[in-house]
Amino acid sequence: MQHDDAPPLAGHISVRGATEHNLRDVSLDIPRDRVVAFTGISGSGKSSLAFGTIYAQSRQRYLESVSPYARRLIDQGSAPKVRQIVGLPPAVALRQQHSAGSARSTVGTVSRVSNVLRMLYSRAGDYPPGYRPADLAGSFPRDAAPLDSDSFSPNTAVGACRTCSGIGRLLQVDEDLLVGDPDLSIQDGAIAAWPGAFGGANYRRILAILGIDIHVPFRTLPADTRRWVLLTDEQPTVDVEEFHYKGTYMSPKRWVEHTFHDSQSARMRAKAAEFMTERLCPSCHGKRLNPEALAVTIAGRDIAHATALQLTGLRDFLHEALTHPDTLALPAERRQAAHALIDVLDDQLRTLIDLGLGYLATARPTTTLSGGELQRLHLATQLRSGLFGVLYVLDEPSAGLHPSDTEVLLGALHRLRDEGNTLFVVEHNPLVISAADWIVDLGPGAGRYGGEVLFNGQAAELPGVEGSATARYLGGGNRRRPPPRRVPAPRATSCAWVASVDTTCAASTRPSRSAASQRSPGCREQGSRRCCRRSPTPSERICTRTCPRR
Repeated sequence: MQHDDAPPLAGHISVRGATEHNLRDVSLDIPRDRVVAFTGISGSGKSSLAFGTIYAQSRQRYLESVSPYARRLIDQGSAPKVRQIVGLPPAVALRQQHSAGSARSTVGTVSRVSNVLRMLYSRAGDYPPGYRPADLAGSFPRDAAPLDSDSFSPNTAVGACRTCSGIGRLLQVDEDLLVGDPDLSIQDGAIAAWPGAFGGANYRRILAILGIDIHVPFRTLPADTRRWVLLTDEQPTVDVEEFHYKGTYMSPKRWVEHTFHDSQSARMRAKAAEFMTERLCPSCHGKRLNPEALAVTIAGRDIAHATALQLTGLRDFLHEALTHPDTLALPAERRQAAHALIDVLDDQLRTLIDLGLGYLATARPTTTLSGGELQRLHLATQLRSGLFGVLYVLDEPSAGLHPSDTEVLLGALHRLRDEGNTLFVVEHNPLVISAADWIVDLGPGAGRYGGEVLFNGQAAELPGVEGSATARYLGGGNRRRPPPRRVPAPRATSCAWVASVDTTCAASTRPSRSAASQRSPGCREQGSRRCCRRSPTPSERICTRTCPRR
């Protein structure tokens, strides 16, 4: 670690006086264009230095270049607690966090695979008769032309299913849930899907005025009456003379729909949702697209089939599509477009598969992904960006990976480095740490016992560092035996916990603390509270398996 007054080094990111979170006035120089692993036990200050200080300072400098008006619209966060950072390139953070996106955000939209796949179906798809480009040559207006790429997206008005708006599923009122107990009368609360207090009482009064018997068990009412009470869209208004007001009836079904869609209260919307069930859209059957988009095929399959395939399966499907009769029958220009777009998709899919994500489908929502999976999706996008001179800060990118896939991840990190970028990787995986070009190890403990840079150098020199947990577990001459596991005293023992080497107790069960007379007759210290009524301290515990009275 450098002194605070040491001059910055050329070709390095020089940090001076970092005190973010538990960092103890950290000053150090980290070389650029390297894969740098930030190591140490959890809570030692790795993320505080990599994310909370270095990345946060890069982001702060970018925001300072934005106009004051635009800056107000951006969540700026707080400035990091550091005196100076020199040699800091533009930074991109790839954090391990769960997605906060909606169900419309998918693996395909994050990885950009969906964009190219939609373009492929638009330019090289097999259209039904009457919609083929040859059939529409010179046709106007514009909407009579073959579908553009937006028409294959469930997130656009022109492509989404008109029934479910591109979600693929519908929340519908479940008639079976509207009635809580059909053996009760309406007056006694048979209908569960009504508001409490005045609202529910108002609807009951209106039904009584309309001539419906609200005092008999609900199941005994005629079927037509029960159905009208529960499902009608009519809203009759009557005079409630007893309370001097006009009341308007709303069926439980209509009340649930109105509350779920229009209420500003999250509590009321949640109550309404209790009476709804999610069902597959009857129009698109979960495919999320309108019939016009689903009628266009590649190799005999619509785009919904392609997006439901795992990435490995999608890659195989596209290879087969190159030689499919439908593709070979395309005009030369469209066949050339198909080959070009499939080549782009193949490159994208290969990158994702190499990062261990081949089991995902492009239609899978990002809300179902782990933090590590989402981070590797973003990493794949960066691998194809071709940026130069960028600092990438990653948070345990190997999390959840099989050891065989970790080698592929390391290849991706080295590829980014070889393109002229710097990578800061917060890691615990020994394979990733050993493969790093440079290591910054923090510790020695966690929280207030950490925050110090124990080592800043090449990985080969780390094993000789005193006090470093990372050095011990990576192997080397300084490796020490971990502290012995602390075993708690059992409540009922088959052997005795005693207070000293010279004191043993033959009690096979824990003696009661209510009476000294119940102490074990085998206790050599018959009057000892220490032996029979108090658990000894950890330093006093000695478990003996050879009890003299056993």
